[in-house]
Amino acid sequence: MDELVIANGLFFDGHGSPPRVRHLGIRDGRVTAISESPLPTGPDTRVIDATGRWVMPGFIDLHTHYDAEVELAPSLSESVRHGITSVMVGSCSLSLAVGTPEDLADQFCRVEAIPYDTVRSLLERKKDWETLGEYFTHLDRLPLGPNVGSFVGHSAIRAHTMGLERSLDDTVKPSSGELARMEALLREGLDEGYAGLSIMTLPWDKIGGSRSIRSRPLPSTFASWSEYRRFTRILRERNRVFQGVPNITTKVNVLLFLWESVGLLRQPLKTTVISMMDTRATRGLHRQIGLLSRFFNRLLKADFRWQALPEIFDLWSDGIDLVVFEEFGAGAAALHLQDAVERRRLLDDAKYRAWFKRQWKSRLLPKVFHRDFNQSRVLKAPDASLVGRSFMDIARERGQDVVDTFLDLVARHGTELRWYTVMANDRPRELESIVSHPDVLIGFSDAGAHLRNMAHYNFPLRMLRLVREAERRGEPVMPMERAVHRLTGEIADWLGLDAGRLAPGKRADVVVVDPERLGEGLDVPQESSMEGFDGFVRLVNQNGGAVETVLINGRLAVEGGAATPALGRERGFGRVLRVGSGAS
Repeated sequence: MDELVIANGLFFDGHGSPPRVRHLGIRDGRVTAISESPLPTGPDTRVIDATGRWVMPGFIDLHTHYDAEVELAPSLSESVRHGITSVMVGSCSLSLAVGTPEDLADQFCRVEAIPYDTVRSLLERKKDWETLGEYFTHLDRLPLGPNVGSFVGHSAIRAHTMGLERSLDDTVKPSSGELARMEALLREGLDEGYAGLSIMTLPWDKIGGSRSIRSRPLPSTFASWSEYRRFTRILRERNRVFQGVPNITTKVNVLLFLWESVGLLRQPLKTTVISMMDTRATRGLHRQIGLLSRFFNRLLKADFRWQALPEIFDLWSDGIDLVVFEEFGAGAAALHLQDAVERRRLLDDAKYRAWFKRQWKSRLLPKVFHRDFNQSRVLKAPDASLVGRSFMDIARERGQDVVDTFLDLVARHGTELRWYTVMANDRPRELESIVSHPDVLIGFSDAGAHLRNMAHYNFPLRMLRLVREAERRGEPVMPMERAVHRLTGEIADWLGLDAGRLAPGKRADVVVVDPERLGEGLDVPQESSMEGFDGFVRLVNQNGGAVETVLINGRLAVEGGAATPALGRERGFGRVLRVGSGAS
């Protein structure tokens, strides 16, 4: 008899096949049967009645920064409770796999807006690995919640090989021996089952910490394209993934990523970058880049994918502590200062303000952030009269330039001034075109990073809701089985992971969803203390009870909408996902 039976649910297989009412049998962490008829049960069989529910493979989050959080709270329950059963780390050139605790914390924390002291101290306390292989062994010893796969982070291996300071010096090029050592590290990682290599070419992601190297861009940004190409040759040979962040401010070097992916007279290179969005700053760009990738994929035989979110891309900020201010020099100068008094002095300085205004208002400088203070709302401030108003409205009342108003408020209130804006994906029809695009992978949650600034943990549920709402109004975007495929099997197949499918013999990563609860509650975040992060409060999502049950490797991880007590405390849930290893 099966240990567990999920009965009477509308079953989606993750292949894109039309759903049917089926009964699912599970034993020893694997699917044993998918049947039209009721399955036999015994006195020890647990039966979950999924009548009126959707039963599907666990979702995959292909772009997270859970590298630090998995050490302190390995349940990663904020994703699991929304039905995500597999996550990828090592994104954006960042990884904790190789390097010293100080070097890794300096690279990781400012970029991803994660508490520096917590991360550095945990690495100094817990880091018992030195190699890429030992890192995977370490992860496999943790009581993982979801399954975890990883990219090799280029910034990490570059700093590890050259030394962090040399890797951040644009007058220093890696020697032939250092390049060979980085190639060897990549090959070692691929042999161990890493999915590929992640790089960074966006210069407004900066080094943190307090050393003299603070505020320099990440090591990966100092590499020439010829250095990247040494690695893409290896990735192409092994059919692994090249993940990158283009310079999204200027946007020009995305052409290099597209060209690298081309498969004419050679093996195509699996290449994925962030991100296809309908940004307020550059309306219509998403359609242009969509046509560009269609041209490369169809006519030049590339294998290129944009990452995209199926929801509004909104941002919360405490004062000026928001990554988009790294986009221009004056904003980065303020974020360089860690001491609140020094930062306030800078913000009040007349010369600094003139510099900030020139860059903020410039029509010549390229930008990603819309920089429109009409598009803002103060959420919290010591001065209650500010709450609920835009910076532009406050400036009009004061008879002041809006930039001066913003800088005045930030200088006076610091991080106690909390405000909100929408950056992209605010037009529903344009968003529907993005999630339907054939060159898109649905993901890019950045889960585990930007903890006070955004919350996209429940993006798969928002994708299902988007598709369902379009069906209901008679303007279908895609069949629901295709939406499920986009969140599961399509991602797994492209990355080379043993995940995202439900079939006899496959690992039982399963989510049971109540479709009637895919409502407006998905859009309402709340603040919650993070386990293991010294009371640090982050934004989290709600799901209104839409996710009733989650199984990971056949074990109940979420029951009745709540994480089970064993999740993150006992082994036997998630495992390390190794590309090329077959069944994990």
